[in-house]
Amino acid sequence: MTLEQRRLLGVALVPLLAALLSVSIVNVVLPSVQSTIGASNAALQWVLAGYTLAFGVFLVPAGRAGDVYGRGRLFIAGLVLFGAGSLVAGLAPNTLVLNLARVGMGLGSGLINPQTVGLIQQFFTGKQRGVAFGLFGATVGVSVAIGPVLGGVLIALLGPEWGWRASFLINVPIVVFAIILAFMWFPKGAWRALSTGVPDVDPVGTVIFTLAILFVMLPFLQHESALTYLLLPVGLMLFAVWAIWERHYSTKGREPMVDLELFRTPSFANGTLLITLQFTGVTSVWVIVAVFLQQGHDFSAFEAGILGLPAAVVSIFTSRWAGSRVFTYGRKMVVMGIGVALVGLIGTASIALLSNAYDLSVWWMMVPLTLVGGAQGVVITPNQTLSLNDVPVAYAGSAGGVIQAGQRLGTAVGIASITGVFFGFEQALGWDGTFALSFAVISLIVALAGCVGIYDTVKQQKAR
Repeated sequence: MTLEQRRLLGVALVPLLAALLSVSIVNVVLPSVQSTIGASNAALQWVLAGYTLAFGVFLVPAGRAGDVYGRGRLFIAGLVLFGAGSLVAGLAPNTLVLNLARVGMGLGSGLINPQTVGLIQQFFTGKQRGVAFGLFGATVGVSVAIGPVLGGVLIALLGPEWGWRASFLINVPIVVFAIILAFMWFPKGAWRALSTGVPDVDPVGTVIFTLAILFVMLPFLQHESALTYLLLPVGLMLFAVWAIWERHYSTKGREPMVDLELFRTPSFANGTLLITLQFTGVTSVWVIVAVFLQQGHDFSAFEAGILGLPAAVVSIFTSRWAGSRVFTYGRKMVVMGIGVALVGLIGTASIALLSNAYDLSVWWMMVPLTLVGGAQGVVITPNQTLSLNDVPVAYAGSAGGVIQAGQRLGTAVGIASITGVFFGFEQALGWDGTFALSFAVISLIVALAGCVGIYDTVKQQKAR
């Protein structure tokens, strides 16, 4: 890897880490937000949902804009928006300002993420691309590992009010340095558009797709009222309208937001479906574990975080390992990772069922959960690399945005659905029984992801 490539990765991944930390750290500081500025439960939920929605709906349009106008420019715009939102959030006098600032942070994060994927796709090839995506996956693992710990440390050092404010303000100097270094170190090609002719961002397609993502995600993020689920069929219909529009736009000789021909590429189509299913299942694991330990077994939030910490740490190393070997083993590595995850999920559920019958400590869950975390590093990084490997560089940003949008949709749908199962059967089955049932549902979804991986592996072998 050249010095220019190392600098590019450093500048791109550090603010990406800050953006991802803004997801994991906020869960820890929410009680302090509530106690210091009197936030209601509904307002607190929007601290989470506002960021997630803005992040999710902006990924694909932002990726396409980076393809058209230059990824460096959109990366800087995302940094400015994310940094400004962080500054306002850290100084917010009330929850209204805080929630608006979190939306701004989410939009900025939605700009940053697809540019990072597009830059890796543009400036790295072959094994080096796998290594770069391995570091990308390790960055995700670091954010999961240190977010809750960092939030707890800031609260302990600075007190409830300035602790939660610092969790947002810490992003500001990171953004300032990233902007300066991006102007100094980004290659010239990062600032140039890859599309030729008059810039075309497909405004109609962008609006339709944005509304579709919003209407599909919103019911799963704001699901207290059953009326919000009426938006779901509207969102699905808008996806169909968007697909029709994209084909129409393409036949006119224009450049659509997403070239639907990409979905004729098996590696991209199968990889997107696989990771959407994987995120639908696995991301709810840590929510279920936290609630189960704290409410069912009287763990403190700190203890629950410690139990999951080895899983996050191991995922950092497995991401880097898998990234350097992805082209050696191909999709078989992803299938292997899913198999290991299933072993970990079944093992965790078994400990929950055996804990009372055989007086088995639930701390033993740390072992199978570490398998789940390590397996994620072997699934996410190689899948990202393989899914984008056959995608033209001119569409790398929007294609990366599609994959990440699938992840966000899977996360929203999975957490809402599986926590619904968990709480819905708690009285009938007890904490241990409903935990095992929830993990059985998660295992089924992950197994479906594995089936997609096996199908893609077999199809690739037949094509050779």
